[in-house]
Formats: sequence, structure tokens, C-alpha cells
Amino acid sequence: MTALIARELRLAAGGGAAFLPLVFFLLVATLFPFAVGPDGPLLARTGGGALWMAALLAALLPVDRLVEPDLASGTLDQLALRGISEEVIALAKLAGHWLSFGPLLMLAAFPAAALMGLPEPVLWRLELGLLVGTPGLAALTLGVAAITASLRRSGALAGLLILPLAVPLLIFGAGLVERGTENGALQLLAAASLLLVAGAPFAAGAAIRAGRE
Repeated sequence: MTALIARELRLAAGGGAAFLPLVFFLLVATLFPFAVGPDGPLLARTGGGALWMAALLAALLPVDRLVEPDLASGTLDQLALRGISEEVIALAKLAGHWLSFGPLLMLAAFPAAALMGLPEPVLWRLELGLLVGTPGLAALTLGVAAITASLRRSGALAGLLILPLAVPLLIFGAGLVERGTENGALQLLAAASLLLVAGAPFAAGAAIRAGRE
């Protein structure tokens, strides 16, 4: 498992692509204040939701290289011949995908919050939400990547599939940033993320197996 995760991290870092989610996240944080205007209270109310949307799109960026290249090159067949189940492969890809963008987004949230003028309590709620919610985003991206891996030009289709499915994470994450933990947003966010993380290896494993046949 460790070797599979390390391989995923090496592939994610190839060609500097690992920094694309980070650059995209910071770009959204830089441009959003220009779109909204210099209204500090408005930025404080809407900035958390904007950063959550940026986190979702950043997680979606590598969707076309999570499964499809390994399927096309026969790597998945070789791993299967070695007795490694598709669910284990999917779990390793899930862990590698989250490690390649989740911690980076949590670090990028500090300058992003400064650009949007978010107060310190809001920043820490954003960090907590990203810690709990980004594994769910990674799981959702992996599941969609596995389902669409055998299709041509699947990037647009993957986006259409993942955006509606990510609505609960966005609602609970933005609710946590805006109103704190009093309304149960943290518990709901954790439950939704845990459900996605628990189900993604099995769904992605079944999709990978179907794509190999």
C-alpha cells in the first residue's frame, strides 16, 4: 500500500502538475475580491463559500489522469496479475490524490484568507472544514475518474457528474465557515465526507474492474 501511494504521489508531482490545484486556489482567492468589490463585510460573508468552490475545482483538476493513463497503459492489468485488488488500488489512489492537494490547500488558505479579509475565527473554521471535507472531495473525484476512465474526452463529463454530487460538501463546508459549529455543519460535513471516503474505493474498484474487461 505504501509503495502504491508513493507511486501516486510521484505521478502527481510529475511535470510540476502537483502545484496546479494550489495555483488555481490562490488565483480564485486573488480574483474574487475584484469581482465582489472592496466591501469587507460582504467578502467576509461570501469568501468562505468562494474558497470552498475553489477547493472543489482544484480537486477536480487532475480527474483525467487519476485512472485513465494507468488503464490505457496496462498498469492496472499488471497490478491485478500481481494479486492486488482493484479496491486496494483505488484506496491507494484516493490517499495519493488527497495528499497531493489537501495539505497544500490548507496551507494556501492562510494567504487566501488574508486576500479576502477573513477574520481569524473564520480562517480557523475554514481550515477545520478543509481538513474534514477535502478527503470527501478526493473520494468523489476518484469515483468519477474511475467511472469515466474508459470514455473519450471524459473531462467535461466528469465535471458534470461531480459538481451536483459535491453540493452537500459545499453547503456544509460553507455553513461551517459562515456560522460555526452551532448548526451542526461540522458533523454533517464529517458524515458526508466519511460516507464518500468509505464508499469510493468500492465504487471506483468496481468501475476499474469493468473498464478492464
